[in-house]
Amino acid sequence: MTENRNTATAPAPEPVLTLRGITVEFPGVKALQDVDFRLFPGEVHALLGENGAGKSTLIKALTGVHSATAGEIRFAGERVSFSGPGQAQRAGISTVYQEVNLCPNLTVGENILLGREPRRLGGIDGRALRRRAAELLARIGLRIDPDSALGSHPIAVQQLVAIARAVAIDVRVLVLDEPTSSLDADEVAELFRIIRVLRDDGVAVLFVSHFLDQVYEISDRMTVLRGGVLVGEYATRELGRLDLVAAMLGRELGTLEQVERMATEHEVRDEGTAPLLRASGLGRRGAIEPVDLEVRAGEVVGLAGLLGSGRTELARLLFGADRADSGHVEIDGTAVSLRTPRAAIARGVAFCSEDRKGEGLVSHLSVRENLVLAMQAARGWARPVPRRVKDALVRRWITTLDIRPANPDALVGTLSGGNQQKVLLARWLVTEPKLLILDEPTRGIDVGAKAQIQRLVTELAADGLAIVFISAELEEVVRISDRVVVLRDRRAVAELDHPDITVDEVMDLIARGGSPAVERLAS
Repeated sequence: MTENRNTATAPAPEPVLTLRGITVEFPGVKALQDVDFRLFPGEVHALLGENGAGKSTLIKALTGVHSATAGEIRFAGERVSFSGPGQAQRAGISTVYQEVNLCPNLTVGENILLGREPRRLGGIDGRALRRRAAELLARIGLRIDPDSALGSHPIAVQQLVAIARAVAIDVRVLVLDEPTSSLDADEVAELFRIIRVLRDDGVAVLFVSHFLDQVYEISDRMTVLRGGVLVGEYATRELGRLDLVAAMLGRELGTLEQVERMATEHEVRDEGTAPLLRASGLGRRGAIEPVDLEVRAGEVVGLAGLLGSGRTELARLLFGADRADSGHVEIDGTAVSLRTPRAAIARGVAFCSEDRKGEGLVSHLSVRENLVLAMQAARGWARPVPRRVKDALVRRWITTLDIRPANPDALVGTLSGGNQQKVLLARWLVTEPKLLILDEPTRGIDVGAKAQIQRLVTELAADGLAIVFISAELEEVVRISDRVVVLRDRRAVAELDHPDITVDEVMDLIARGGSPAVERLAS
């Protein structure tokens, strides 16, 4: 696949929005580098890329949240530099985010016109407000009472109200940032109906999503970013799904190499061995459709898929961080209830979150304190871990994982990303788990630390630990997994169970989606 910035035929003579050479830098990080982007009136344009691709940064640069280090933005032919989202909105650029940012205690009409209420005799004109709100709701075909409390409506309706608020101004560009992440199929259909109404009215819609089926259903063109750099701009009808996946992941299909397993990889487990963990029909509405999953002692099961495919959602269900509303779980052949992380820990399940700073480590505590945190939680705070036990465990795992600096009193927030990840791993290994769930354990760390963690994973499996491994890097998943479960659009679409799994094979399944029933592909 070759890059193509000019494949699409412009649906209008001139773009309503043009970004040229946009670069955004933060201390030590170049979030966007020399990115071009065009948006035309009356089109739906999808912005695509994995985590860290620069999608959010581009939106924030456009709306004035971040200042561009270099480049220019032209809106309606004029060079602009917005001081913030408010100024961008007044100019005609409205953004609706994934999390509805409205006031549930106010009425629908009050939310739509908040800050722009019609006035009469020094106060708000309630009658005019209701009439104007009804007109805006009618414009997008939304039949709800403007006087009803926003909080009385489901999230899907609240999101549509947010769109009505966005078009309350003379909107020319509507940015929808992951608008379908919490919607079911019927709610997505209603949202798409409204998007098409606005598109047909000449509004340019920037649609950010990780659901490929939805992108192909609603968008006219798409732009792909990767690592803060523009990969290309494409007409949706002219870019195949497999080529799109390749563009997002950064691999040319013609040069994809079969990734050999690491020399230290353990012997593949016996198929006849009873599963340590068996999940049957495990699912959560709006997060992931029911999934069957088995993991055996000494086995690494990889979860592969694009951002939003359901990888993390499944991991959180297995750990009790989120509560499943369907299915059940067995550990060692016994049905268990994993309704909380504490219940999961008690059953020998450990979970390293992808957000090691927000959900994993406590940056202002020491390495020692972070390392024993899970063990102490399992014992209960009334039974503190003796200091000599702490010191012995800390010395052991600092040495085993080569945590640097080898100072148990160092604040964990001062460590490099790779060493922070090792501390998080050590915390859970101290609890001597039966099953270790690793969600993006090598993200954001250097090559050396990444190799160390990959080697550790294979060694732990060789010692009999069951591991669920999640990574956006397909080569990494393929390299160390005995079995790979492929997910797409919140459902499992295939299970690869043979010794010669290739990245090509996984990418093909991600692109085409498999069949509604999970394909089991064995040698």
